[in-house]
Amino acid sequence: MLGNFLQMLYNLADSYFLGKIGKEAISAPSISMNLIFFLIIFAFGFSSAGTTLISQSMGKGDKRKTDFYLGQMTVLLLVVASIISILGIIFTDNILHLMQVPDDTFQYTSDYLKIILAGIPFMFMSFILRSALQGVGNSITPLVVQSVTVFLNILLDPIFIFGFGPVPAMSVRGAAYATVIARMVASIIAVVILVKGSKGIKLHYKDMIPDKKAIKLLLKIGLPSSVGQGISAFGFTVLQGVVNGFGTAVIAAFGIGNRIIGLFNMPAMGISQATAVLVGQQLGAKNYNNVKKIVKHSFITIFIFISVGMTITFFRGNLVVRFFVDDLDVIYHGAMLFKIVSPSVIFFALFTVANGAFQGAGDTKPIMALNIIRLWGIRVPLVFLLVAFTGLGPVSIWIGMFASNLVVAIAGFYLLSQGNWMHKLNSDEI
Repeated sequence: MLGNFLQMLYNLADSYFLGKIGKEAISAPSISMNLIFFLIIFAFGFSSAGTTLISQSMGKGDKRKTDFYLGQMTVLLLVVASIISILGIIFTDNILHLMQVPDDTFQYTSDYLKIILAGIPFMFMSFILRSALQGVGNSITPLVVQSVTVFLNILLDPIFIFGFGPVPAMSVRGAAYATVIARMVASIIAVVILVKGSKGIKLHYKDMIPDKKAIKLLLKIGLPSSVGQGISAFGFTVLQGVVNGFGTAVIAAFGIGNRIIGLFNMPAMGISQATAVLVGQQLGAKNYNNVKKIVKHSFITIFIFISVGMTITFFRGNLVVRFFVDDLDVIYHGAMLFKIVSPSVIFFALFTVANGAFQGAGDTKPIMALNIIRLWGIRVPLVFLLVAFTGLGPVSIWIGMFASNLVVAIAGFYLLSQGNWMHKLNSDEI
């Protein structure tokens, strides 16, 4: 949970300092966020697949297999990172034109996005470290690494954005450079830790030679959730185009709102990852009763966390937005977003934990289906209909967010209650 919170601080730090320049500058990371998420979605899927295989190997007591799956996950993710980085940079401006990015923030967004994309391999190396160590039950080391690099990013942000001493003011580009440098440091630390092998799992060169069966298994587990989240993320990108059509104030409110909701949803993501690891280990040991207990207590824990956060945003959303940008239009739209969306985030947080159970069992097809339905079956068409046939304006987007979160959460709970997911993988064949 703390690791995910620190990850979110990368973007929050950018938003805070860029907000001091103006809403045009703060819109650059807001617009970039959904696109970057779409481009790196396969990293999440394949790294989660690596966690599943490592944790189930751990549950079986097979140390050799934990190292082996680390090597296979690493080579797969680094290849994917290189492809995404190169293609992303080449087509950045074309994509931003398709997203109808306003002229007053277009160059800011282009500069920011190209620099961030150049650092994608560094970001992926951090994913590898976290997934590998969480798979063997070590979440402290990734947290320490993230702490160092996040605070480095926060330190570098004002220096690179506003200038200090010999460092010239670079505005939005400075925020991107600060983030990439911090991630590069994290990447170097990750390589040292994994090659040294003192944290319960070790990266061997021989294990990085692609193995057809292992890569196929990683694809089998990781591809469905990656495709589902990728198609879903593309829906977010399309939705960002709708947001862009309402102007810079709504773009800024949407970006800040998503970041704050994401911040309060960090515990859900952390509990979801913990659930995946513990479910994987217990399924590897074939302790099915423990699996049910883990899921039950995960639900109770996250319900407490998310209820507190969403109560704050529901009643004091305007103050939250004002912390980042003191602009009346942005504050108005942001407060309205929180009023409508906050209750549904409680259900979505519970759904996020349910996804952890599916992931730990290697049953990722429900994750794929529900993520696609959430955006393309509900949110995107509902928003387009409301925008086209009502005079609700940006409120159309907030209603679409509420409805899609609620419906998909209910569907996820139903699938989880069936119990078939616990028997998706045969641990003896891993």
